[in-house]
Amino acid sequence: MDSSIPIYLQISQFIENEVISNRLTAEDKVPSTNEFSKKLNVNPATAGKGLNALVDQGILYKKRGLGMFVTPEAKSIIIDKRRKQFEDKLLPDFLYEAKQLKISKEELIQWIGSDYDD
Repeated sequence: MDSSIPIYLQISQFIENEVISNRLTAEDKVPSTNEFSKKLNVNPATAGKGLNALVDQGILYKKRGLGMFVTPEAKSIIIDKRRKQFEDKLLPDFLYEAKQLKISKEELIQWIGSDYDD
């Protein structure tokens, strides 16, 4: 658990990471709000908020009386969302810092090329 990130977001990110890594795939059942609540020692409403956020994004869907399941589109939704976040937030900060440190474009390309294939 990371205290700088709200618990419900950590639950959402955990499920997203499970989908991206193929540990959860389309139609897999995800842990219930009560299971998250017991495991993480949090209020069930907090766990529910994290899972419902994924329902709102089309990553999970509810089957009444059975639980929540991964949608067939989940992985592509997550990848698209995270690519946008990378482009809009991480990349500008990364490039700003590189410029502040006087790291040339050529150096960046070389570093990325050597580390990317590992």
